[in-house]
Amino acid sequence: MELTVRYFAGARAAAGRTEETASAGRSLDELVGELGERHGERLAAVLRAASFLVDGVACHDRRVPLPAGVTVDVLPPFAGG
Repeated sequence: MELTVRYFAGARAAAGRTEETASAGRSLDELVGELGERHGERLAAVLRAASFLVDGVACHDRRVPLPAGVTVDVLPPFAGG
């Protein structure tokens, strides 16, 4: 049972990929911890500041288990002007 993680902008650069799969059934906080361990401190720093969408909807409760088949989008802060 897996889910898809998609990286955008600085998160993509830090992870060195556009997407990957991870095990489902864990919370977003647990997933973020695993991704940081998997890819190192550069991505971990981006993840600390990032926003997350689960199937296109902002995730506000990071303790809820993520079901299989969902897509988690990692959106780092964007600069603008």
